[in-house]
Parts: sequence; structure tokens; C-alpha cells
Amino acid sequence: MTGIPASAAGGSSGAHGARGPAAPADGTRSEASGSAPGPGSGGKPARGGKIAAAAVNQASVWNVANLLTMLRLLLVPGFVALMLANGGYDPAWRSLAWAAFAIAMITDLFDGHLARTYNLVTDFGKIADPIADKAIMGAALICLSALGDLPWWVTAVILGRELGITLLRFLVIRYGVIPASRGGKLKTLTQGVAVGMYVLALTGWLATLRFWVMAVAVVLTVATGLDYVRQAIVLRRQGIAERAAALEEKEA
Repeated sequence: MTGIPASAAGGSSGAHGARGPAAPADGTRSEASGSAPGPGSGGKPARGGKIAAAAVNQASVWNVANLLTMLRLLLVPGFVALMLANGGYDPAWRSLAWAAFAIAMITDLFDGHLARTYNLVTDFGKIADPIADKAIMGAALICLSALGDLPWWVTAVILGRELGITLLRFLVIRYGVIPASRGGKLKTLTQGVAVGMYVLALTGWLATLRFWVMAVAVVLTVATGLDYVRQAIVLRRQGIAERAAALEEKEA
């Protein structure tokens, strides 16, 4: 998920947002690899070049990072079914639901890292990654509140913050991208741990501990949300000032 998400951040909850620099075009990649038309080809691509290019394009979408993102999306309905099975209070089913939630959180950490490290960025990934982040977290929070395990105001605060900051990022993207902060990343981690503890049927001191972990998550959610709003205001003012200065210089 997203300190903000990176996704939305242009990177989670981003958000949970862009995964890194875009991969070079196929032509650029061929030049970098040193491939060149064979002798007597008159500069024309080698036979089968179009088929090879199509295969590269297909692989750029069906890469391991995107497959992890799709797995996270598929886990959402499975998580909900496990969470609500047998009335929603069976410890065994809740443990299975926790396993699905944990897998989703782990894949969220790895898909972005793989995409940035191995240049596996695609338009699909840029769109699907933040959606997957918010879908699994939103499903968990709504299920917990519907079962009475978590107050609805906590769900409203967390989801409202995530959706609001995502919208804010899109509104100011013409002026620049708000980078993910350390506080946002810590918020995402704390949210994941807190929600995971609530998914499990904990009792005793562990149930008390999860309350305090969730309290920290809510505080970080609000604090980082306000910080992103501040950054958005500053970024917008700077963008407007730079455009005004460029316009004056052009007119002069």
C-alpha cells in the first residue's frame, strides 16, 4: 500500500505510484544491444524482426511485476470470501484471510522493486498497482468494520485520506509530482501491520497491542495526509510562479 501510496504518488498508499522510469523503446533497445541489419539488407530489418518486436512488447506487459500486481487484484475477492466465511468470526477462516492479506502486502513490496530494478515499467502497471493497493486495504477495512471489529470512523479516516491524496496528486500533477515521503512509507507499513492484526482473531494482550498499533497508524495517516496537502500547495504556488516568470521573459 501506499504511503502514499506510491501509486498515486507517482508513487502508496503510494500510492501505491509510478514504478520507475519507463523502459526504452524497442528501437533504442536494439541499438543498445548492438544489433544491426545484416549485410546486403539495404538497411531493412532482418526477417522476423516484426515478430520479435511484438514478442518484446508482449513480454513488457506480462512481466513478473505485473503478474504480482494481478495476483494482488485476484486476492481481493478471495480475501473477502475467507474473511466473511462462517459468519466472519471463525478463527480458522480468519487465519486463512490473514494469509491472503499478508501475501498481498508482500507482493506490494516486491512488484515495485522489481519494476524499478529491471525496468519492467508498463502503463498497465502504473494504473493497476495503486488500484490493487487500495483495493486490498479497503476490502480489509470495510470487512472489519462490517463485522464490528473496527469502528467505521477509522475506516472512513484511512480510506478518505488515501482517496483524497490520490485525487490531490492528480490535481497538481501539471505542476510536478509529490514524492513519497518516509512518513508515508512508515504509514503504509503501520497500516498493514495493524490491519493484519485485526484480521487475526487475537485475544488478551495481543488484542490490546493491536489497538495501539492501529492508533499509531491513524495518527500517521492524518499527519502524512496533512503534509501532502502542504506539499501540494507549495508545489502549485511554485508552478504558477515559474509559469508567470517564463511568460514575462517571453514577452520581454
